[in-house]
Amino acid sequence: MDSTIQPLDRVFLHLGPITIYWYGVIIGTGVLIGLWLATREGARRGLPKETFVDLVLFAVPIAILCARVYYVIFEWDYYSKHLSEIPQIWEGGLAIHGGLIGAVATGIVFAKARGLSFWKLADIAAPSIILGQAIGRWGNFMNQEAHGGPVTREFLESLHLPDFIINQMYINGQYYHPTFLYESLWNLTGFFLLLMLRRVNLRRGELFLSYLIWYSIGRFFIEGMRTDSLMLANHLRIAQVVSVALIILSVCLWVFRRVKGLAKERYND
Repeated sequence: MDSTIQPLDRVFLHLGPITIYWYGVIIGTGVLIGLWLATREGARRGLPKETFVDLVLFAVPIAILCARVYYVIFEWDYYSKHLSEIPQIWEGGLAIHGGLIGAVATGIVFAKARGLSFWKLADIAAPSIILGQAIGRWGNFMNQEAHGGPVTREFLESLHLPDFIINQMYINGQYYHPTFLYESLWNLTGFFLLLMLRRVNLRRGELFLSYLIWYSIGRFFIEGMRTDSLMLANHLRIAQVVSVALIILSVCLWVFRRVKGLAKERYND
């Protein structure tokens, strides 16, 4: 039976010489849904309706560029010999941490240029970001990447997964952990958690820091299951190092901003 399993078609649509891949469609869908949510919440919080549309026009291209550059840097041994493949982002190879760095940097500059609080923008955007990540992981699913180590079909069936997921995890004669799914579900849970934390009326900046902590905890453990991690050393995964650093940084910022009186405003102020 396994020998007859065919992966899902990675191509969404052919338009003459243009090929549109599911990877891009899914990531784009995550961006649009996140933008819609942030725009609605931003209007409720008194921001002009165009604020997040304008921000996304800058942040998304810069985040994609940074995500690719980040990935290529840590896979330079390969890309130095295949320079023509560097622009081929539809094949995968976007590092979320690189994209996050680019998006945050863009947000800081954008907020300063508009005379807005970066922390206010970040708090409003946090649920949208983690929901976009939850959706975007399904692009990895279509590309059969970001999976974990080998498992049996029986193990996958014991998770009560639908056949289309199980079959897509059959790669080159072997079944693998659907770590893309684990992270997607973790992020989806984080999305609902952040929505609940809005009602707690945390101090400004703490919703975004909560996002960083939640995402990083899940990423640290799930990354340890993956077989395609970017590595700093033989047993040192870059994403795990960055995740630990983000948790520590977020907690320190949380405490520092409270101690110094930099977080007097609350989310709903």
